[in-house]
Amino acid sequence: MEGDKRPAVFLDRDGVLIQERSYVCSVAEMCIFPFAEECITKIKKKGYYSIVITNQSGIARGLFSEYDLQKMNEYLIRKTGVDAIYYCPHHPNGIVEKYRKKCSCRKPQSGLLDRACVDFDIDMKRSYMAGDRASDILAGQRACIKTVLLESGYGTAHLEEPVTPDFIFNDLRDMIKIL
Repeated sequence: MEGDKRPAVFLDRDGVLIQERSYVCSVAEMCIFPFAEECITKIKKKGYYSIVITNQSGIARGLFSEYDLQKMNEYLIRKTGVDAIYYCPHHPNGIVEKYRKKCSCRKPQSGLLDRACVDFDIDMKRSYMAGDRASDILAGQRACIKTVLLESGYGTAHLEEPVTPDFIFNDLRDMIKIL
């Protein structure tokens, strides 16, 4: 029944929960924002799932392995309390054959959001996608959910292409106020 479904706040990883540092290849390189855990707690208290949706083309580029990413994901879940992490390891120009492809899970496509929606039975009408890049906003728009562009990563100054998000905020702390 639609009324029993919970909405989600889908979150990009880099620039939203951790500092943007181009390719983060290990737990040691992850710098989680000091406000991330508190924001995730507030998101959950407001009745939303907190689900990370992240492109990780460093795997396809041979910069780190899926095992390395799994360790980073476990660390992020432990330190912030996010409900789940969905990632795309692919890139059409990757050097690792297994991951060199065009796919529907790489943002700006909505494949990862679609998968999470099925896994968690999410109320998409009340959900949000928060990120710091045009691809995050486009993925959210393709999934027909509200979009939030955050300035805590690349933000408006470094958009890959013009987009019109529903909201623009400095960081995740400001976004919490609209939930």
